[in-house]
Amino acid sequence: MAIPLNYIVRNVVTRRLTTALTAGGMALVVYVFATVLMLSAGLETTLIATGQDDNVVVIRRAAQTEVQSGIDRAQAGIVESLPDVAVGEHGERMMSKEPVVLINLPKRDSGKPSNVIIRGVTPTGLELRPQVRIVEGRMFRPGTAEIVAGRSIASGFRGAGLGETLRFASRDWTVVGVFDGGHSGFDSEVWGDAEQMLQAFRRTGFSVLVFRLAQSERFDAVKQAIESDPRLTLEAKRETRFYADQSEALSKFISYLGTAISVIFSIGAIIGAMITMYASVANRTAEIGTLRALGFSRGAILAAFLTESLLLGLLGGVVGLICASTMQALSISTTNFQTFAELAFSFSLTPGIVVAALAFALFMGFIGGFLPAARAARMQIVDALRAA
Repeated sequence: MAIPLNYIVRNVVTRRLTTALTAGGMALVVYVFATVLMLSAGLETTLIATGQDDNVVVIRRAAQTEVQSGIDRAQAGIVESLPDVAVGEHGERMMSKEPVVLINLPKRDSGKPSNVIIRGVTPTGLELRPQVRIVEGRMFRPGTAEIVAGRSIASGFRGAGLGETLRFASRDWTVVGVFDGGHSGFDSEVWGDAEQMLQAFRRTGFSVLVFRLAQSERFDAVKQAIESDPRLTLEAKRETRFYADQSEALSKFISYLGTAISVIFSIGAIIGAMITMYASVANRTAEIGTLRALGFSRGAILAAFLTESLLLGLLGGVVGLICASTMQALSISTTNFQTFAELAFSFSLTPGIVVAALAFALFMGFIGGFLPAARAARMQIVDALRAA
């Protein structure tokens, strides 16, 4: 015979102070745990959103980032001539040859320098990124010293706002627009005309080639053609895969650090739950004896006290998740370990994180409540009633 659930819930509600303190400790741990997972998920979401699955990124073989890559014009011409490169409405090849450079700019609030990516793009390059749209001002005019800044750069760096002037590569560049990259990594870049950037930085070749596939399922064949061509020392990746790889190092660091902190905090929360449940058993000795005298088995007593502890864990998990969900309104920026450039991203709460956080909370409740519940179940009826 099982103990009614309303009896278990009533016991949790009756001990308001201890319930609040114990659940609060668990909520703090779940908050930290969920926030770290949200941070890692937000980073991955931002960089994956940067790419289009039909787009292919080509960089120099063994280069880890666009900044490290170099592609000369002859190699770019060979790639552009591939039959699998899509053709636009006006017969143009849907490929963008882009120089990518890392420069140093002062932050707007502190004046401290940080790395920012400068990307030279072509009109075709703009078509290849449909998620990018101008939200203030206008797009730069090709052949001029005009630039547009990503939303995060415009708000976070001096001279990057609409109508302001940035100086780099020994030239002054006028910011004529601010663009929204659709919560992608492009929000943390500055764009200008590709040929103007090549001249300003005294470069003869490009950093990266981006093109659209005529048929998405032909990617493997295109990759094989590029990487097996003896005239080329290049490698190709789908754009989504390329940018996902850019988040790997930072995402792992955040996950490992956050997990370590969560484990340390969880030990304290488990001990708190254990103390609470031991105190509950000690204060309810006569009650336990009465339940046993009424015919409830040791298993029913064990299940009842364990359920109380799980309810505490669940309560803490729900509160922790509610608090963590408010972090989605915030956006932070940090240096990407792969590119060494400033990257802005937001916290992202996914169904998987909700499940993981609640499971973690229930795990803490189970570990913290098992020993006290076992002690309650082992009590002898006569000893329990005599202690009353």
